[in-house]
Amino acid sequence: MRNLYGILAALLLVTGIGVASTGKYGARIKQGNGEGFALVELYTSEGCSSCPPADKLLAKITKEYKDKEVYVLAYHVDYWNRLGWKDVFSNPLYSERQRTYSSYLKLDGVYTPQAIVNGQTEFVGSDEAKMNTAIKQALAKAAPARLELSNLKINGSKAILQYHVSGTPGGSNLMLAVIKKYAQTQVKAGENNGRMLSHINIVQRLESIVLKNNAGSAEIALPNNFNNKDWDIIGFVQVKSTGEIRIAASTESALKEKS
Repeated sequence: MRNLYGILAALLLVTGIGVASTGKYGARIKQGNGEGFALVELYTSEGCSSCPPADKLLAKITKEYKDKEVYVLAYHVDYWNRLGWKDVFSNPLYSERQRTYSSYLKLDGVYTPQAIVNGQTEFVGSDEAKMNTAIKQALAKAAPARLELSNLKINGSKAILQYHVSGTPGGSNLMLAVIKKYAQTQVKAGENNGRMLSHINIVQRLESIVLKNNAGSAEIALPNNFNNKDWDIIGFVQVKSTGEIRIAASTESALKEKS
């Protein structure tokens, strides 16, 4: 289903506080190396009856493109919560981020499920043909930037890492997304009442760092149940004025070292 809302809002800053295990990780982090890449952002909700097929498709493409530079993020919006079921992963700031995309892409409003690839191409998130076309087109083009994430350290309630970027215009932000790789929810009300829903790569924290220099240190708060195996941190560079995503990279390999 589609649910249209007004076009508002600017890019977001999401932070949080939690308790996590303490550890250090080396510099072997998957890097955005300038080759073609695709960052798929899905806007979804446990309260939307049209969203489960999109969530399943997200899981499918993650497996099919596991050896490619394809990164997926699932943002659970909050505007369906009024239908009787509060999505346990929803956050109003993710709804705000989606509305900002609506402005970038000159759309009439927002809806779920909506997929956006590299901040430039949008379509219904359950449309497998359009999903594959958008990903393949993105992979076929050389990335205009490079991103290196290194020296990841997990220190109590936060993650700290070093970054180095190139090929980014002024007014770009480094976005860091903490994702939970997998979860299931037994829905007890609303449009999906009685269904067991599966989710992947659920965004739980999102931090925006203004890129004043090509290199520096960044940190992001971690959820209180963060662990090496079930979570990941994905970084991407986004142009604030257009929404274009220039490059993406993951810390997964560094986290696996201590799993």
